[in-house]
Amino acid sequence: MSVLTQKEAPGLSVAEDFLPLKGTDYVELYVSNSKQAAHYYKTAFGFQDFAYKGLETGEKDIESYVVAQDKIRLVLTSPLHSDSAIGRHIDKHGDGVKVIALWVDDATDAWKQTTSRGAKSFMEPTVEEDEHGRVVRSGIHIYGEVVHIFVERKDYHGLFLPGYNAWKTDYHPTTVGLKYVDHMVGNVALGRMNHWVNFYEEVMGFRNILTFDDKDISTEYTALMSKVMSSGNGFIKFPINEPAAGKKKSQVEEYLDFYEDEGVQHLAVATDNIIDTVTKLKARGVEFLRVPSTYYDTILDRVGTIDEDLAPLKELGILIDRDDEGYLLQLFTKPVQSRPTMFFEIIQRKGAKSFGKGNFKALFEAIEREQELRGTL
Repeated sequence: MSVLTQKEAPGLSVAEDFLPLKGTDYVELYVSNSKQAAHYYKTAFGFQDFAYKGLETGEKDIESYVVAQDKIRLVLTSPLHSDSAIGRHIDKHGDGVKVIALWVDDATDAWKQTTSRGAKSFMEPTVEEDEHGRVVRSGIHIYGEVVHIFVERKDYHGLFLPGYNAWKTDYHPTTVGLKYVDHMVGNVALGRMNHWVNFYEEVMGFRNILTFDDKDISTEYTALMSKVMSSGNGFIKFPINEPAAGKKKSQVEEYLDFYEDEGVQHLAVATDNIIDTVTKLKARGVEFLRVPSTYYDTILDRVGTIDEDLAPLKELGILIDRDDEGYLLQLFTKPVQSRPTMFFEIIQRKGAKSFGKGNFKALFEAIEREQELRGTL
């Protein structure tokens, strides 16, 4: 399965973009039980068998299952022994994203460009080889314990990465129509959002394309602020959230308390048919946030004409928003692990380039209802 360039968005010219990113290569999660996590993502989200490394491949310390759906690849990694760095990471944070891997033409240059601009190195350029060719990977630290790995695979013709074998089982649940990673959202501590905005601007050549303050993202009780960072070519987007003052504990504060650090709040994954995708996900047991049915009473007055019938959107709880370019449809899962930390967003863009600003109030009120049930509001 080759990595394919994601949908283009306007951005900098090639000459200006010192860190041209071709797409999201993979996302690696550290999880307590990789075998069971792989089964969950196959069963619930329609991911497929892809690759594996562990004891059977000569790896003595960790086990990783790779599951795939269209352009999305999740690497699910667990330690095989106690007192390991990965085990300590899981003890502190629970299951969550460790690596956001970015596909590049030159991983050595990507590392030099970013570390020369102030990034802390996580992995110096490293060549990994097998009978299928060579991959070069390098990496830098970002917020919390999350890292970016730059992956150069132009001289590699294998399945995934050296060290991995094909993973095949007799269990093949059908896909649910997920296409690619649309964006990934990071939660950072109060007062740290602008630090990381500056990091992405100065170190990685990103641009701040949207800003939401506590007037945009607030309810009676909680608020947060967010800035959306986009790579020079527009392929990669990373919104960054920080809490804002409110009467009660916001979702970002709850995340920081339970993750015990800054980290990835959610992965937004795209579909071309959100009604079909969400219908399949719900049938497989994936739980979603719900807004009150009254949300739909006036929604078309706000967003105008849409292609879809409103009835199935209302039945499934799918949210709608419009910007100058078109509209989008989105829905958010509940957290997918025991701690109220990481979740998924399902999104279908019908021309819109935005992130659902018109839905923020209804969405946050739905999150607050969940927080109240958890006793953490």
